[in-house]
Amino acid sequence: MKTILITGASSGIGQMLAKHAADSGYQVIACGRNQQKLDELATHDKITTLTFDVTDLEQTKQALASVTADIYVFNAGVCEYVDVKSFESALFQRVFSANFFGIVHCIEAILPKLKAGNQVVLVDSLARLLPFTRSQAYGASKAALHYFSKSLEVDLASRDVTFQSVSPGFVETPLTQQNDFDMPMKISSEQAAKSLLRGIEKRKRSIYFPTLFSLILRSLNMLPDSWQVGLCKKMQEQEK
Repeated sequence: MKTILITGASSGIGQMLAKHAADSGYQVIACGRNQQKLDELATHDKITTLTFDVTDLEQTKQALASVTADIYVFNAGVCEYVDVKSFESALFQRVFSANFFGIVHCIEAILPKLKAGNQVVLVDSLARLLPFTRSQAYGASKAALHYFSKSLEVDLASRDVTFQSVSPGFVETPLTQQNDFDMPMKISSEQAAKSLLRGIEKRKRSIYFPTLFSLILRSLNMLPDSWQVGLCKKMQEQEK
């Protein structure tokens, strides 16, 4: 029986992945900050929990010091949109603290114990592919995370550790419920969890879902930068 550790498991994709993995026979270590939500997950006989904040390095290292897993899924993150009329660096610091440095903290905590056959799964976003309006902080943090994942894959190749990047589209979660714009081809957290676990089990280096939406954005990402910017400008105008 394999053990899978999941951060950001108290809501959204992480929560659904924890449930789906446990139902599929995995031993799950569900990690998050919301103790009440984690306690609800812990009623499943295959789920244990850890409560800590990934943005706190020492807290993260202490929480992960005594645990090992076959698969590590680093999924915790936040989303804040930028208003260029009231631009503030603090917003970027908050987003990067959770979306990028939170995962860097987790990697620092587990790196010494990684061994051949382990899988490390980092969840970024399809938002990193195009210069969407108001997404300077979120998109940049996810682009940085994607690069981080691929570079780690290079430097840890000799240890036979599999690194997998996950780029979801719009998924029904507490975060996306706050969005005030159309979200094409949005899927449920349950659908996302199933796609994610399927990709993990197949050891795909890059996991994208939903399939059609990801194909569209990945194709648009291959256009010249000027075309990408022009397209996103038109999308911005349609939102007004």
